[in-house]
Amino acid sequence: MSIYESLELPRPERDVVLSIGSFDGVHLGHQHLLRNLVAHGRETGRLSAALTFFPHPRAVLRPDQAPQYLTTQEERNELLASLGLDLVVVLRFDRAMAATSGEEFVRLLYDRLRMRELWVGTDFAMGRGRAFAVPELRALGERMGIGLRVVPPFEHGGEPVSSTRIRTVLAAGDVSEARALLGRPVTFRGQVVEGERRGHWLGFPTANLALDPNRAIPLDGVYVVWAVVEGCRYPAVANLGASPSFDSDTRLLEVHLLDYQGDLYGRMMTVEFVQRLRPVERFDDLDALVRQIQGDVQVAREVLSGARAVHP
Repeated sequence: MSIYESLELPRPERDVVLSIGSFDGVHLGHQHLLRNLVAHGRETGRLSAALTFFPHPRAVLRPDQAPQYLTTQEERNELLASLGLDLVVVLRFDRAMAATSGEEFVRLLYDRLRMRELWVGTDFAMGRGRAFAVPELRALGERMGIGLRVVPPFEHGGEPVSSTRIRTVLAAGDVSEARALLGRPVTFRGQVVEGERRGHWLGFPTANLALDPNRAIPLDGVYVVWAVVEGCRYPAVANLGASPSFDSDTRLLEVHLLDYQGDLYGRMMTVEFVQRLRPVERFDDLDALVRQIQGDVQVAREVLSGARAVHP
């Protein structure tokens, strides 16, 4: 898959079937649309492509209403690549782009990207003031010879799957439902940073990951997780949030790997959320805190079926 960050790209050798969207999270709805688009492209001899934006348009137009993102740009590109697309175009969204009319943008895609077919959702709108919606796209497409396919929402549990719905269930700590909507575990990837080593002297050393305030993460709490380091997968318990027992209001993701000995500072870790055990609590008695952590570890082992480290 080729990734471009502008429309100043080599002209595709074949016509393109394209979908435009934020694709934040690359959830089940996105996957359903794009897998069908890829299959259609192969059947018709066209290249399959997705066009998306960074940052999210609302972060530019209404910063106070900008959504927290479900995936980083790098993660989103990796997920899009896994669907078999030929091309992904990531355009920087700014005020100049926001002022572009829908018709002007479609003509640009027709010329630069050889777009000859466009797939969109039922609520799709684009261009200045989001004034160019499905009726306008259909009329322009008929004049220019661009096919338009309007794809109905993909549903799970009787409701449409959307990035907004996933943010809502994450905010409630329901990582199981979020997993069902994403079609994969809720993950957080980051570099292990040095902490205050409180877990170490309690007997439960942790790998600490700093949290991005712009990232949608689950509700604060204690979670059963998998920790993935350099291809090795370890059962773990994670504390997401502050540490009230130590009068700390700094929010971190603190991960205790159950079957690991060694130093992880500076290494990259991916955390896969499995289940929320309980809210973050304050313990005035450190012995009580240790007993609670021991209980959390035992439950985690039961949830993960007593798994040990898994190496590739």
